[in-house]
Amino acid sequence: MEYIYAAMILHSAEKDINEENVKSIIEAAGIEADEARIKALIAALEDVDIDEAMETTAMAAAAPAAAPAAAEAVEEEEEEEEEEEEASEEEAAAGLGALFG
Repeated sequence: MEYIYAAMILHSAEKDINEENVKSIIEAAGIEADEARIKALIAALEDVDIDEAMETTAMAAAAPAAAPAAAEAVEEEEEEEEEEEEASEEEAAAGLGALFG
């Protein structure tokens, strides 16, 4: 992951994503740079539109995050309906109690 983060940092800084720059970031983080992994990263990113990849990932991450919020809203509505039903039952019982003393 460190190598991908290094590429993202370079991209955000609008610097060239090349072996030398990635190696510099990795070493600055106190990690021993693996030349083979750096070369593989550079080769893998050759045909990738990083902006599009980051946007797609951000949108994919947002979708699951929205699902629990929607589920909570449904649960709250169900709880409110249950409370209303309980209140109606209590009122009905109180009304019957008044009739029969």
